[in-house]
This record gives sequence, structure tokens and C-alpha cells, in this order.
Amino acid sequence: MNHKNFVWYLMNFSTAIGMIVIAILLFYGYQKGLFDSTETLKQFIIGFGLWAPFIFVVVQMVQVIFPILPGAIGCVAGVIIFGPWMGFLYNYVGICMGSILVFILSRKYGVLLVKSLIKEKTYEKYTGWIEKGNKFEKIFACAIFFPVAPDDILCYIAGLTKMKFKKFVTIILLGKPLTIAVYSIGMTTVVNYLMNFIK
Repeated sequence: MNHKNFVWYLMNFSTAIGMIVIAILLFYGYQKGLFDSTETLKQFIIGFGLWAPFIFVVVQMVQVIFPILPGAIGCVAGVIIFGPWMGFLYNYVGICMGSILVFILSRKYGVLLVKSLIKEKTYEKYTGWIEKGNKFEKIFACAIFFPVAPDDILCYIAGLTKMKFKKFVTIILLGKPLTIAVYSIGMTTVVNYLMNFIK
């Protein structure tokens, strides 16, 4: 085995091990109820002290890859834990990093990986968008900009298309702020209003 092949196998092995470890940790957190509500997630995050922002960004990044945590809960938790501005920033960084990683994984490992993470019915529904050719990129950009579509799934689907990596990153970085702001600040406002109303 030459050096180039060894590095390729090592990178693939490391990626696989990393995903398995992350999946195990997420499953553990899910079993313990850490992701059931913003309060349980908050207690989990603040328990890391000074490492809390870093851990939160990692959680947001990973939940894009393995969407067991509803995105709205993570975004609201970010604002509750860190405040509106820093919460928005950490949400933005984590979700964008996760989306870009999803695209890279999808492009590298292809249909088999995507089908293993997405339900068959959902996969068939959104891969139909690919058949629209050049229109897919416009549809994808609109879907990312407006909080009306399953962004995580679309990022996986985008990785199966001929979309250039640079264009994907540009769409994510420019399109995510509005969606994240709606979830981060908008839903937090609604939650606080309801809590005050109940009191």
C-alpha cells in the first residue's frame, strides 16, 4: 500500500470512527433526556462552565448531521443560555459548520450514506428536485433563506448534485442568518410571552 492510499484509508477510518463516537454520545444524551426540552439542554450545556460555548457549537453542528434534536429547541436554548446576540452567533456558527460538513460527507460518500440517514420517502421526495436541473440551486437557495423547508435534508441532497462547494458555502453563509434569527430570537420571544401570560 502506497502512502497516498494509506492516508486515504486513514482519513476514511477516522471519519467513520468519529461519526460512530458522535452517534453513541448523542444516543446517550437522547436516552438521558438531555434533548427533550430547552431546560434540560440548558442544564447540560452550562455544566461545562467556560467550555459551554464550544460544547454548544459542537452540539448544534452535530445535530445537523444527526437531526435527533429539533432545530428550534437548540436555537431557543442558545438564546436562553447565552443571550440574544451571542446565542444567535453560536447558533449561526454551529449550524453553518454542520451544514457544510453534511455537504462534504454527502459528496464524499454519496447515496448510500444519505439513504442511511434519511427516510426513503423523504429521500424520493427531495431528490425529485435534482431533476429540475439548474433550477435546483435557485430552489435550494430560497429554501435555505426562508425557514419553510428541512434544511438539513436539503444539504444532504445538495451534496449529491453538481453544485460547486463554493456556491453551497455562499448560500449557507448568506441564507442562514434569517432562518436562525427567526428561530433564535422569534421563538424565544414567543416562549417568554407565553410564560409571562401563564403567570
